[in-house]
Amino acid sequence: MKSNQVRLNCGITMPVIGLGTYSFQNDRKTTQQAVHMALKMGYRHFDTAKIYGSEPALGSALTEAILDGKVEREDIFVTSKLWGSDHHDPVSGLKQTLKSMGMEHLDMYLVHWPVKLKPWACNPIPNEDEFEDLDLETAWAGMEKCLDLGLCRCIGVSNFSSRKIEQLLDFASVPPAVNQVEMHPMWRQTKLRGACGDHNIHVSAYSPLGGPGNSWGSTLVVDSPIIKSIALQRKATPAQVALRWGLSKGSSVIVKSFNPERMKENIGAVDLKLDDGDLMEIDRLDERKIMRGESLVNETTSPYRTLEDLWDDEI
Repeated sequence: MKSNQVRLNCGITMPVIGLGTYSFQNDRKTTQQAVHMALKMGYRHFDTAKIYGSEPALGSALTEAILDGKVEREDIFVTSKLWGSDHHDPVSGLKQTLKSMGMEHLDMYLVHWPVKLKPWACNPIPNEDEFEDLDLETAWAGMEKCLDLGLCRCIGVSNFSSRKIEQLLDFASVPPAVNQVEMHPMWRQTKLRGACGDHNIHVSAYSPLGGPGNSWGSTLVVDSPIIKSIALQRKATPAQVALRWGLSKGSSVIVKSFNPERMKENIGAVDLKLDDGDLMEIDRLDERKIMRGESLVNETTSPYRTLEDLWDDEI
């Protein structure tokens, strides 16, 4: 197995660096151009979701590259996600995703959030009246059916806490292969990584740089003096150091930039070497912040962390 891939509990391998395709502007041409650039740079894992609105652009760019002979379909790993309004029928949800992307199957299909929404709900941040009682057992049965029908090669979850993972495993015939969550040096997910490790569930990190540029993110990670110092010593960038930290924990990372220089910088993190001392310094970052009485969670938090009963433990 290549060093830039991880083997999942479902038996398939996944590239450890993926390109996220969420964009606030959601411009189709820009997304397609970014995907083509990413392929040239060596990216082979692409992450999307129904709610991102980028499925058609990603599917179109990948199909074009495959037809042009620039890449083989079996060398590409494509992830998308089940939105809360499709929890009642994941099979139909996935079939619509495949139609939007012009693809026959996904490599990974994730339950986007452990949150069920009314069928007509389509807001990235749902309104209070759009929520329904979660029926995880029914949703997961539908995910397993997607697998049985060959619509995807593997199934998993996203934004699931340790408790939600345990609840799912109580009835799942097929365990999730992946739990994709926010994770970076300032939000290390220690408890969750341990729980997932106990069940051989791979943790994949989104916002691995702390979500700079997002309304809920910050630049605390890339502006950290410790990370900057390590980057200087290793002739790397702060972003590469932060990404290498995530990879050192056995996680994959989903980076999100359509800037060619940053895209090249991000994928270069695979080749960066950090020693144990570097990693220990980074692991102590949030300890220092807490000792100074500074808030981490409020500064690097997703909008969903405020949902009642969703963040029932560290995620």
